[in-house]
Amino acid sequence: MKINLLSICLFILLVIPSSLFSQRGETGDKVFSNRFPPDVLNYFSEASLEIKNTVEHDIIVLIRDQYRKYVRHVYIRNGERFTLKNLPITRIYVQFKSLEFYFEDKKVSVINFGEKNIFTFFYDASMEGNYFEISEEEFFKP
Repeated sequence: MKINLLSICLFILLVIPSSLFSQRGETGDKVFSNRFPPDVLNYFSEASLEIKNTVEHDIIVLIRDQYRKYVRHVYIRNGERFTLKNLPITRIYVQFKSLEFYFEDKKVSVINFGEKNIFTFFYDASMEGNYFEISEEEFFKP
């Protein structure tokens, strides 16, 4: 009986924490690649967008072009940053999933040839400010 109880305790101590940890993605992961078309790349533009996540939770950032078509998405852990390289030259809309909600930045950014742009999430997006809430359907449209 002691061996079975010890085996159960050992199983719980090893399996449950590792399964909880494995649920969280790494910065740079394409967590919704099965729901979006292929990424849009322009190897000649030399344009990039560094995204800094300074909020207290992980986010999924989605970039759309001036026609609101999908460009790229990326998972970013809290307190980390990621640079999207080889962006097309266009105006971009930034949308993101924060906790269980979907948002869009009110500001439209312009990506020009050779520019290195920076976008910072500086506070919780559920607060009023520079973002407005969008539906899940809007977020996942191609």
